[in-house]
Amino acid sequence: MKAIVQRVTAASVTVGEEQISSIGRGLCVLFGISVVDTQKDVDYMVRKILNLRLFEDENGRAWSSSVMDRELEVLCVSQFTLQCILKGNKPDFHSAMPAELAQPFYNNILEQLREAYKPELIKDGQFGAKMQVHIQNDGPVTIHLESPAGPTDPKLLSKQEKQQQRKEKTRSKGPSESSREKAALRSKAAPSASSGAEGDVSSERDS
Repeated sequence: MKAIVQRVTAASVTVGEEQISSIGRGLCVLFGISVVDTQKDVDYMVRKILNLRLFEDENGRAWSSSVMDRELEVLCVSQFTLQCILKGNKPDFHSAMPAELAQPFYNNILEQLREAYKPELIKDGQFGAKMQVHIQNDGPVTIHLESPAGPTDPKLLSKQEKQQQRKEKTRSKGPSESSREKAALRSKAAPSASSGAEGDVSSERDS
């Protein structure tokens, strides 16, 4: 998941001729939900957005207070274009979660924000609508957030799983077991070598 967090003195969302949401000082957050996002991504974003220290404290010291510390407002807007991948000069949005899945997912983000903060201070745009978003950036201050993610390519995932399995097998074998296996293989290959020079070298390696 990607998010653009902007510190604002004011922000609003208009659909057609109607202003459907507005805030004063606080944060305007644009969310780009990807097709691989899960609840872990929601938890990460909610925690970061509410705890980013983008405001001054009561003594005027910069970068000391979060939106929660100052009890300011948050305006959230869903923006699938943040998941754009350029193919030449043409934007491709296949990484964005499809609308029918993204809407309940986005609503869950809003619910989590309201549960973690004051619900009346979390405002919203209109999902899927053609919106005019008016942002009066304060500073300007703009932060790009991206939730941590593992590889989504099935080949990479399969490769990682195989590597992990090999590591687990290696850890499960004690050094003595590994040594016994090597000795058994050598004795099968040369059963009479134990009394010769080969056998002496093998004994030294095993000891």
